[in-house]
Order: sequence, then C-alpha cells, then structure tokens
Amino acid sequence: MFSAIARVFRTPDLRRKIGFTLAIIAIYRLGAHIPTPFVNFPNVQQCLAQTGSTEGLLSMVNLFSGGALVQLSIFALGVMPYITATIIVQLLRVVIPHFEALYKEGQAGQAKLTQYTRYLTIALALLQSTTLVTVARTGQLFGVVGIPECDELLTNQAWWAQLLMIVTMTAGTGLIMWLAEMVTERGVGNGMSVLIFVSIAATFPAAFWNIYVTNNLETFLLVLIVGIVVVALVVFVEQSQRRIPVQYAKRMVGRRTVGGTNTYIPIKVNMAGVIPVIFASSLLYIPALISQFNATPDADGNVPGWVAWVQANFTTGDHPLYMLVYFLLIIGFTYFYVAITFNPVEVADNMKKYGGFIPGIRAGRPTAEYLDYVLTRITLPGSLYLGLIAMIPLIAFATVGANQDFPFGGASILIIVGVGLETVKQIDAQLQQRHYEGLLR
Repeated sequence: MFSAIARVFRTPDLRRKIGFTLAIIAIYRLGAHIPTPFVNFPNVQQCLAQTGSTEGLLSMVNLFSGGALVQLSIFALGVMPYITATIIVQLLRVVIPHFEALYKEGQAGQAKLTQYTRYLTIALALLQSTTLVTVARTGQLFGVVGIPECDELLTNQAWWAQLLMIVTMTAGTGLIMWLAEMVTERGVGNGMSVLIFVSIAATFPAAFWNIYVTNNLETFLLVLIVGIVVVALVVFVEQSQRRIPVQYAKRMVGRRTVGGTNTYIPIKVNMAGVIPVIFASSLLYIPALISQFNATPDADGNVPGWVAWVQANFTTGDHPLYMLVYFLLIIGFTYFYVAITFNPVEVADNMKKYGGFIPGIRAGRPTAEYLDYVLTRITLPGSLYLGLIAMIPLIAFATVGANQDFPFGGASILIIVGVGLETVKQIDAQLQQRHYEGLLR
C-alpha cells in the first residue's frame, strides 16, 4: 500500500494533478473564512459559539459549505446553488423535450446543458444570497432569540451595503464553480464532488470535539466504533449491484464479424445517491420556514395554533413525527428519482438497436418490462437503506445529544464515501496506465 502511494508521487503527471487539486482546495478553504463586507465577524463567532449551528435546510446548506454559511463568508453559499441547478436541469429533461434532445446529441448537446446549468447556478446564487442577507439582517440566521450578538450580525444595514454583500456572495459562487471546473480539467476527480467532499470533511473535527466535550470519553469511543461500522456498511452497499446479463448477436459489417460478446447491465442498489435525502430535507423545511414568518404573537403573547404545532413537531429532528415523515419522504423520493434517471424503455430500445438481448427474455417490450420489474424490486432495499442512513444523525441528536451535523450519517457519510471511492478509482486507473499496477494489488 505505501509503495503504491509512493508510486503515485513518483509519477510526474499524477503528482502535478494531485498538487493542483490540493492548491485549489486550499484556496477554497481560505475563501470560506474570509468574511463578506459589512459582516460583524466577532458577533458571528460569539453567536456561533453560543448556539452551535443552524437547523433545517440551512443546516444542510451549512454542511455543504463547510461551515462558511454561518460565518457569512464570501463562499457562504458553497456548492449548494450548483447542486440545485444540476438537479433542476436533470429533472427538466423529463418535462422539456428540447433538454432531452440536447442530452441525446452527445458532447455538443451536453456542453449546452452545462452552460444552462451555469446560468441557473448564478440565478439561484443571487436568490439564495438575497435570502441569506435578509435573514442575517433580521437576526434569525441561527434560529434563536434573546442573544444580542445574533441580532447584530451586520455593521451596516443600508441598501447599498446589502447589495454589495449579495453581489460578493454571488461572485463567490461563480468563483467556486470555476475552481471546480479547473479541478475536473487539470486535477484529480470531479471538481464539484471534491469540493463537496472537502466541505463536509472540514466539519468533522468540530463535530468530534463537540461530542467529546458534551459527553464522556466512553461515548466518544462508542461513536467512533459506530462510525467505522457505518462507513464499512455504506461502502458495501454503494459497491453492491444487480448485474443483468446481456448477449449481443453476431452480425456482419462489411467483411468483419462484430458482436457475439457477453456483458451486463449494472443496476446499483442505491441508484439515487444522496438526492432523496436533500429533497426530503428541503421539503420538510418549508413548513418551518412558513411558520417562522407567521410567528408574530398577538396581544396576549400567543402565536397561532398551527404555528405552535409546526414549531413543536417540525423544527427539531428528535420528534417522532418528524422522523417518520422524513423516512417516508426519502423512500418516496428514491422511487421518484430512480424512475426519472433510469428509463427501461430507452435501455431496451438501445439493446434491440445493437442486437443485444437478455437471455430468456424477448427483445423490445418484454425486456423493458423485465428491467422495470428488477428496478422496482431493487429500489426497495435501496430506499430503506437511504432512510436508515439519514436517520442516524436524528437518532444521535435524540440520544447522544450531538448536533444535527452528526458526521456518521445522512448526506455527509454518503457523499464522503461516494466521492472517496470514485477519486481513488480514478487515481488507480491512471496509475495502472503507467505502471500496470494500481493502488491495491
């Protein structure tokens, strides 16, 4: 293992790519700690020290920004606008035929879709930065009241000062997008995935320290053991797949005989990735957000009944009703997203076009029905797996007392493991091209 790592750094091309990626990561983490103009940084730090973190969807955005959101830095929005734009463009392929046609055009069409994603990212960054500055101005960024530091996060609340903050955060998102594309082009791995990986990994030390401070050493060691087991299980499930055998008939092309090969269609247990967890978290935050803007007490000091019910059941993750709805939403969104991203009819038509067939299944419609049957059955354990992984931080919040950014569970562990595996595979493939030997023998 150590000799393989040494070979990586002895290879000039790989060494240059890894060095470039590390340099971009350093720039990204530096920007996450540079405050936006007119932000009262000492008050932000004091408020963060007293409250710990944010809740709901802001907690998810803060996780993906590596803690930059609550510090109101120039990279406060992190990669969340790009993730949201990518998901929207992907979903629009089902609704808008032009987007689907561009996707099928190959490299030229996908370059156009990438351009649309960039424009949408800037638009979403503008919207999200405006929302963030507005919430920070009203003193509700951390979702608490009664702390003077949290009410004075900005040093200047003039309209032009807020406009400058919005432009700065939007420009920061554009810079992050450019850095990610540079990593993809000249570094190692997918640039945006690597930056997400770094953002989440940056929150691990603080989360570990919080568990150690708020609990005893035995609880801390128990969390580490549970974390190692969870990571091992996630790696096992993420690598698991149902292989459907496919045979291609022999055919003559000119004087050559092509085809006659055997291959398979790999259907992963978790085809949806982390998207259902993000969808469910976003949807559950909407009632809490609506109630927050209608929580003005009346003359007797009472808030409306529905607002009190929402705040009691949907603002903290340790409530049983919140956990149940969260779990069911993840299962539903898993089926929804898999149905959108994998089209059995399209796969069956492509197989039929090139002379491929599944042994024992007729080509065409029977193949599509068989693929749909297999996909439906394998999505069930995948959705249950996603739901259980996403529940780990909520259970930890209710039992151990850790915050909702608990490192071993939810979106964080899925992204950490997924990006880590893909990046190692890329390094291994490039190493095999040069030395005929990968990282692991």
